[in-house]
Amino acid sequence: MKKLLILGSGAGGVMVAAKMAKLLNPKEWKITIIDRSWQHHYQAGWLFIPFGIYSLKDCIKPQMDFIPSNVEFVQDEIENIDPVAKKVTCKGGTHTYDWVVVGTGCRIVPDEIDGMSDGWRKDIHDFYTPDGAVALAKKLKHFNKGKLVLNIAEMPIKCPVAPLEFVFLADWFYMINDSRCNIEIELVTPLTGAFTKPVAAEILGKLCEEKNIKITPNFEIGSVDVGRKVIESHKGEEVEYDLLVSIPPNFGSKVIEDSEIGDAMAYLDTDHYTLKSKKYENMYVIGDATNVPTSKAGSVAHFESDVVAENLHREIEGLDPRPEFDGHSTCFIVTGYEKATLIDFNYKIEPLPGKYPFPGLGPMDLLGESFMNYMGKMMFKWVYFNLMLKGKELPLEPQMFMAGKKRMGACSL
Repeated sequence: MKKLLILGSGAGGVMVAAKMAKLLNPKEWKITIIDRSWQHHYQAGWLFIPFGIYSLKDCIKPQMDFIPSNVEFVQDEIENIDPVAKKVTCKGGTHTYDWVVVGTGCRIVPDEIDGMSDGWRKDIHDFYTPDGAVALAKKLKHFNKGKLVLNIAEMPIKCPVAPLEFVFLADWFYMINDSRCNIEIELVTPLTGAFTKPVAAEILGKLCEEKNIKITPNFEIGSVDVGRKVIESHKGEEVEYDLLVSIPPNFGSKVIEDSEIGDAMAYLDTDHYTLKSKKYENMYVIGDATNVPTSKAGSVAHFESDVVAENLHREIEGLDPRPEFDGHSTCFIVTGYEKATLIDFNYKIEPLPGKYPFPGLGPMDLLGESFMNYMGKMMFKWVYFNLMLKGKELPLEPQMFMAGKKRMGACSL
């Protein structure tokens, strides 16, 4: 019997498992997912925990709720991936494979910033981990005066719109609690503005200005002075803080680093269009584990899963993979006060105004604030748990389309 291994049971891994379970003959193929945790996390929900909108329990379900009945789930810690021998070593044993899909995700590495660990979970917090989000919720409850700084250390990061969402939610949170006049909010970023793409950056930057959220661009953090409560850039610029919400460097999984199969940041070198490993045979890569130049976000993993499943199945059938992934990403951005905006883009086309998903009709507004967009964001958790993870068909194509979007001059990246 032939073996398909799927490493990691995050969004990408589970969605590929659901699709491959329908495509492969169970009498000929054994599909196995390996992950160290029995819990599946809705990672997009961590953003809402500090503000009391979600609890940790809202974002966690058992892995077995989503693993297809004809797929084996192995709860074990992966220690080494040997793509030459086509072997994966775990604490509990060794697994060989004919094909492997790597969806091991990424992690934050605060130790990469000099001095950051000295104040970690004291006056420096994160919301990119479940424990960090819970700790930050406790901190925000008692922080009612001073300067709140959200710093992005470097790109790429998981969910690149989450920092913007955090400062928008912080503005809303403190306004509701009648202390916004006592709170300064500043977004300190290595980007040239609020976002990476010009049209979206201008629109989102104006939203920050309207909400009295300061943006400090082109800031590449070099160190943190916990005693003085200052972050310092490599150029010597300083920003003071009372509470620092940090998005430290994001690296690929430790096992990719330990196995010496990734790049300097432990991401796997992946073909941008087929999602096949550039270096290793019989390997596909999905989600945050890739080095493809698009968002590390749940929507991207969803679009990638269609392409990975189709190409993997084609190769098993003796056909060439199709270069069908175009970097498509669709992200709701909560802007506070029960409103959100929405962006839709790919490798070549930046986010543009318009209607989504039905051209000219919507009901979602691209790069426009609306309550409908907010409802879309809040409904996404249900869609994620009940449809996406179970491999149900959604009216969303892996490839981005231009219908319904307003061209704004030069649109290329």
